Amino acid sequence: MARNLLILSILVLFSALTASESDQYFSKKISPSSLGLKKEKLTHLHFYFHDLITAKNPTAVQVAEAAMTNTSSTLFGAVFVMDDPLTVSPEVNSKMVGRAQGIYASASQSEIGFLMVLNFAFMEGKFNGSNLSVLGRNAIFSGVREMPIVGGSGVFRFSRGYAQAKTHTIDLQTGNAVVEYNVYVFHY
Repeated sequence: MARNLLILSILVLFSALTASESDQYFSKKISPSSLGLKKEKLTHLHFYFHDLITAKNPTAVQVAEAAMTNTSSTLFGAVFVMDDPLTVSPEVNSKMVGRAQGIYASASQSEIGFLMVLNFAFMEGKFNGSNLSVLGRNAIFSGVREMPIVGGSGVFRFSRGYAQAKTHTIDLQTGNAVVEYNVYVFHY
């Protein structure tokens, strides 16, 4: 009787330990449809990015610099934070569709090349409240620059793609620039 009780106790304890381990997991495969994902789409977005450094209400400000930044021809080490308007045409007062919010840093000693870490935060139409995340290199004096879309949120959850940037205008005295963007993004 005591032996049977001991065996029963061991079996109950073992099954309890096994059950609690099976309820916990680090990863598991799931169906995309369980997250509401449907057929993937490709969307082309076109807008203008207004980077205003010296304006009555600047949209980009320098927040850090290295000891050598002011003597560097490329501003190496300068870090800027931006909250730039995105508009449908090159005029800053045209319809705003979102904002480019993030950081860019001068990361090249041989040319003006920025490391761009930003979100395109959309505020218009079916993309209102959705974001695309960009992480890439922007050599601003190259004709067309390409930066990867590394993700997104809202309508752009699970997105991937690329953004092409082309300088529309730049004022070398003030640093203010208008950049045309063509963004190609796969999303669900």
